[in-house]
Amino acid sequence: MKPVDLARKLRREAAFEPAALDRGKEELMAAIRQEVEPRHRPTIIPQLPYQDIRAALSFLERAFGFHEIPTSRMEGADGVIHHAIVEFGDSVIGIGTQGAHGAISPKSGGIESQYLSVAVADVEAHYQRALAAGARIAREPRGQSASARAYEALDPEGHRWRFVDQRLREVPPLNRS
Repeated sequence: MKPVDLARKLRREAAFEPAALDRGKEELMAAIRQEVEPRHRPTIIPQLPYQDIRAALSFLERAFGFHEIPTSRMEGADGVIHHAIVEFGDSVIGIGTQGAHGAISPKSGGIESQYLSVAVADVEAHYQRALAAGARIAREPRGQSASARAYEALDPEGHRWRFVDQRLREVPPLNRS
């Protein structure tokens, strides 16, 4: 929602419930920051091969919360998707045709050769979403505290995904002196 629309909504809600304004401040500030700050795309984009890209895109959205960038889709005249890019937070992953650049999915190769770590705000909620969507859970959520939890899941073609609490992935600022 655009900041101006969010501000109108908050004004209407605050007329009936003053506490709504306090609750909405954080959301409004996040919307303003997103609109004002330039969006930087990553310079390294992992690519994952899939036999069925359409099914992969549907699963990744439903189970893990990824969103396809519609303008990235490369579709053949026959309706077959050859490549797409999905985003999660400020990161992107390419989803490509099996065999492209010599890469094959774990389903075809019979072996997992890598895993991807994805930082999420709420590991437990994300785990429940993945479970409800039919993800194969490779490792149940574990960790000492809520801020150090992680779980692992496999998508239908066998790619391993590790979902960690976003605080585990915070990188300290680089000192370039």
